[in-house]
Amino acid sequence: MRLYAGLSTHFVHDAVHNQIAEKLKSAFFKHYRYQPPPSEVNAWRNSLRAMAAVVEEGGLDDHGVMLEYRLPLTSKRLDCLVCGRDREGRDEAVIVELKQWEQCHEAVGDKLVSTFVGGAEREVLHPAAQVGQYRQYLEDTHTAFYDGDAPILLSACAYLHNYVPVDEDALFDARFAPILETDPVFTGDDVDRLARFLVDRLDAGAGLDVLGRIETSRYRPSKKLMQHVGEVIRGTPQYVLLDEQLVVFEKVLLCARAGFHDRRKTVLIVRGGPGTGKSAIAINLMSRLLLENYNAHYATGSRAFTETLRSVIGSRGSVQFKYFNSYPEAAPDDVDVLICDEAHRIREFSHGRFTPKAKRSLKPQIDEILQAAKVSVFLLDDRQAVRPGEIGSGDYIRESAYAAGARVFEYELQAQFRCAGSDGFVQWVENTLGISRTASVLWDPADPFDFRILSSPDEVEAAIRRKALEGCSARMVAGFCWRWSKPLDHGELVSDVVIGGYARPWNAKPEAKKLASGIPPASLWANHPGGIDQIGCVYTAQGFEFDYVGVIFGQDLRYDFDRHEWSGHPECSQDNVVKRSKDQFSLLVKNTYRVLLTRGLKGCYVCFLDRDTERFVRSRIEARTDDA
Repeated sequence: MRLYAGLSTHFVHDAVHNQIAEKLKSAFFKHYRYQPPPSEVNAWRNSLRAMAAVVEEGGLDDHGVMLEYRLPLTSKRLDCLVCGRDREGRDEAVIVELKQWEQCHEAVGDKLVSTFVGGAEREVLHPAAQVGQYRQYLEDTHTAFYDGDAPILLSACAYLHNYVPVDEDALFDARFAPILETDPVFTGDDVDRLARFLVDRLDAGAGLDVLGRIETSRYRPSKKLMQHVGEVIRGTPQYVLLDEQLVVFEKVLLCARAGFHDRRKTVLIVRGGPGTGKSAIAINLMSRLLLENYNAHYATGSRAFTETLRSVIGSRGSVQFKYFNSYPEAAPDDVDVLICDEAHRIREFSHGRFTPKAKRSLKPQIDEILQAAKVSVFLLDDRQAVRPGEIGSGDYIRESAYAAGARVFEYELQAQFRCAGSDGFVQWVENTLGISRTASVLWDPADPFDFRILSSPDEVEAAIRRKALEGCSARMVAGFCWRWSKPLDHGELVSDVVIGGYARPWNAKPEAKKLASGIPPASLWANHPGGIDQIGCVYTAQGFEFDYVGVIFGQDLRYDFDRHEWSGHPECSQDNVVKRSKDQFSLLVKNTYRVLLTRGLKGCYVCFLDRDTERFVRSRIEARTDDA
């Protein structure tokens, strides 16, 4: 997706005649269905006028220009991409990151500087680092830049058109020399240098042909966390972290390195919705920290997620992967860095209902974690709590950290890496379920994310199986509206999910020990080929992602047209723990369906067992005319 693409001379004309910002604004509204903030419109107007002057200075009059181009499978957008052919006839493209900065200062961190942005002085990525990882991300995900005999050559730079360097400027500090060499930064006095940079790579023009290659090429499938984590831990990271993800990554590394010399504990709270890359940050941190000889632990509250990580990594590395309840007896500062993924699943105490009284700790689980680690990192989504005992909200963790005398840093992840990069889908789900008010009231069927309402579980499963045959990862999931039986004596699963003539088993229970051939244990359901034959529940699916997810939306949550609101129906639920939550029931079930509906990277197919609920959700989908 891009908001603008065309010939360079047309771009210059639109910028000079003050039309470019309005064209982008119109395209933005058409795509996202809400108006861009005035600050972004002003940035377009100012920065693109400066960029047009560079294009004119270089005499680039037969080149392709693309503006606000969304990186594949994310919600991040490139400011400007100029393309054409070089003197040798090779297709090339140049990413230009545009910034209105006027000054910057030093910041502690390998790739960080400090500047005034968003109304305050903030630590941000160095522009060369930011545009460099955009370049690397495109080279990794877009076939135009890596596939075939003559892939498009890709370069990147940043243009700070309002910036006037000073002596010993932090922006050009010697430590940034390697990244500046690869992805240079140009300032306000560098119009001629930036123009030469573009001309050297794009001198022969023919940019519309190259632009067409970029727009018609396909994307490589998103890198799956579980498939690549083994290589990540072995020191060959397979994920490229973007913007605030990399800021968080650098900050945690800094805190870990300083932890040996600071008696005060450090806590980092990282909030992010589904698909914002929380687990990608966690895995990259584990890789780097272990390679730097830090005693780093990765903890979750999900048995399925932890056991899948352990199975991929192997027995030797699995000892570093724990659960939140692994630390009642840990000595203070036993762990250098404790990474708590899915931290919203932290519970009040580490013991369970069946733990003998003699083995129960009266210390809250959060205090055990804080005591065990010098540096604690909590990655969470406040709206993914699906059981009444899960209390790991950002507010709760912050209060506990301050009570322990820790320094606290907080970050919010915004970029969307799931749902085909459509943050609008996640917002639409939240709005439709009445979880929060967002700008996404209506779903646009033209969105790249493949969302469909189908008439029956059979149709949903058929669609999911077709995707699996095409080589995609795909799974069926459902609300917890059917009993969950133990396996039969011979290890076969009981077909508990019965809807008319449709009958399928849940995934195996976590405690199941003997399973028939081809049936994966619960901990491996998400990755094992046999997992497609079972229905996953939220406790098994949470934390995982698939290319396509099929959802059976049960009767435990329905839309009441008479009262114009959602209503929970505990009598239709088989989740005894959630049923005991009383007033929390509706909210927890809403969170459950939010989790299930947002497991997909590329698509979600859903069927509703309650027709009024289906009617209501369909009413939140924008009508499309044949010529739309």
